[in-house]
Amino acid sequence: MHIHILGICGTFMGSLAVLAKELGHHVTGSDANVYPPMSTQLQAQGIELTQGYDPSQLDPAPDVVVIGNALSRGNPAVEYVLNKGLPYVSGPQWLADHVLQGRWVLAVAGTHGKTTTSSMLAWVLEHAGMAPGFLIGGVPQNFSVSARLGDTPFFVVEADEYDSAFFDKRSKFVHYRPRTAILNNLEFDHADIFPDLPAIERQFHHLVRTIPSEGLVIHPTTEPALQRVIEMGCWTPVQTTGEGGQWQARLLSDDGSRFEVLFDGVLQGTVDWDMTGQHNVANALATLAAARHVGVVPSLAIDGLSAFKSVKRRMEKVAEVNGITIYDDFAHHPTAIATTLDGLRKRIGDAPLIAVIEPRSNSMKLGAHRDGLPQSVVQADHVVWYAPANLGWDLAATVASSPVPTKVCDSLEAIIAEVKAQVKPGAHVVIMSNGGFGGLHGKLADALQ
Repeated sequence: MHIHILGICGTFMGSLAVLAKELGHHVTGSDANVYPPMSTQLQAQGIELTQGYDPSQLDPAPDVVVIGNALSRGNPAVEYVLNKGLPYVSGPQWLADHVLQGRWVLAVAGTHGKTTTSSMLAWVLEHAGMAPGFLIGGVPQNFSVSARLGDTPFFVVEADEYDSAFFDKRSKFVHYRPRTAILNNLEFDHADIFPDLPAIERQFHHLVRTIPSEGLVIHPTTEPALQRVIEMGCWTPVQTTGEGGQWQARLLSDDGSRFEVLFDGVLQGTVDWDMTGQHNVANALATLAAARHVGVVPSLAIDGLSAFKSVKRRMEKVAEVNGITIYDDFAHHPTAIATTLDGLRKRIGDAPLIAVIEPRSNSMKLGAHRDGLPQSVVQADHVVWYAPANLGWDLAATVASSPVPTKVCDSLEAIIAEVKAQVKPGAHVVIMSNGGFGGLHGKLADALQ
């Protein structure tokens, strides 16, 4: 069958393409912007990519068109599909019908940490010999591919609350019908599609409604929004993590790189790994709970976590030049920026830390998170903000109240000049964006040579 995917370079759709190819289908696709890591992965899989949405890519007609949620009415390819009456489907629906049917689905939902936690969970199951299938919105370094079918009943999916398609405004995760569900955390996000936090809570409750009574819901005790979701009605056993929860961590190092795990007050073992930050300790506890639900004893799961390598673009060290370390990170929400910088600060001590941040997400462009930005960077010594001409609000005025020395730049050249002026050997530079950032990582490394 010929499957053509519109919006194929998104992390979800690119992963879907990999699974469709593994099922034996002929897969092609297009996107407005073809960029790594997804474009690289797709080309390595032999999947043919077209830049842009010219309708000629749909002639001869494919057997089905999978339409990504970034595409809307008015897009030339979408209009062609509708006018010609070509069969079309959303990505989540296609995944549910062709991959998840009849499998034990482990879903990871939440505002932050979905990609990292689903990568952890897939790796822990792999380490335990369970060879799961998975679809992850990033490239886990333990696997070097973002999706695979797997030939066991178990399938780990990153369960996103973003909408499914222009014709299906339900959250993607409503399609997945998990048996094991991790609800990591819940804050207001996706201001382009949700008016407020209660609207997102309602979608999370739609997910909770689909989890069987023999399944398991895992959530931290510290998230009031998730507590409200559960209180709307829950027909499934629940396990809690964190302060006062059934799964707890006892830190052996401030940066979260070593900690003991307790379940119902009983010591299960010690995680000693390369990850940092309280957020990753929380991700680990949820992973251990989910793995135990499918039969992985905690000691074996803890052993797996100690061998876990992070996800590409999650505090990924991309260069070391003249004693200066450059990291690539996906953080684009004030909470994620704060927790990521906090974890790195605890690891590097007093070493100079420079953050370079692009407010690129749809919520950021709408200004939904701008009030949280000035305080999100308190662990950095210097922050360089990128304000492109089309941002739509005054970034400089917003970050003027930041307690950290800041510079707002309107070009990559200006950013590089500012970092060069500030940086010295022994410094750590974190570049934070949920896009390609114009290849800034490589350009900065070259400039520092």
